Amino acid sequence: MRSLNVPNLLSLSRIFLAPFVMVLLLYTRIGRGIPFFSAYGLDLTYSDLLAGLVFIIAALTDTVDGYIARRKGLITNLGKFIDPLSDKVLVMAALIALLELHRLSGWMVMIIVARDFMVSGLRMVAAAEGQVIAASRLGKLKTVSQIVAIVMMIFRIPCAIYVMYLSIVLTVWSGVVYVANGWELITDAD
Repeated sequence: MRSLNVPNLLSLSRIFLAPFVMVLLLYTRIGRGIPFFSAYGLDLTYSDLLAGLVFIIAALTDTVDGYIARRKGLITNLGKFIDPLSDKVLVMAALIALLELHRLSGWMVMIIVARDFMVSGLRMVAAAEGQVIAASRLGKLKTVSQIVAIVMMIFRIPCAIYVMYLSIVLTVWSGVVYVANGWELITDAD
């Protein structure tokens, strides 16, 4: 089956790894703190370290699956559907876990979720009109900033909140750009 190719399996792996990130962060308590990191002022547990490593591996599959799909000509409709969905599932799972751990404010998660719903809705309208709204460079930068901020927050790096603020700014900015570019699609007179 052409749809179950390596890039699509990598995308699906992000969906399956997302719960592991949540379980490692929320329910697994392995050790109090890692002495090596404590020496540098970081209160990092083995659970945090494992969750962060799983999240990084899952996030890296996004780069790998896209590269393989383009290079080998394995772009499928399933891939176009599952790739952005798996990105959102992974990021949202980590954000919800960080929110539950009080490492992140609810308003930040709400902005990210609202922007993603808005852009996904815009893409559905475009698809119904036979148009495709591709990911922009700004959208990709937003995703990278979110991933970096999440990793920093999982690893309890002190300046992580400032990277998350930057991520929120990029999230809002990219959302505004997507809506501005698709405004005619959502305001048609029928």
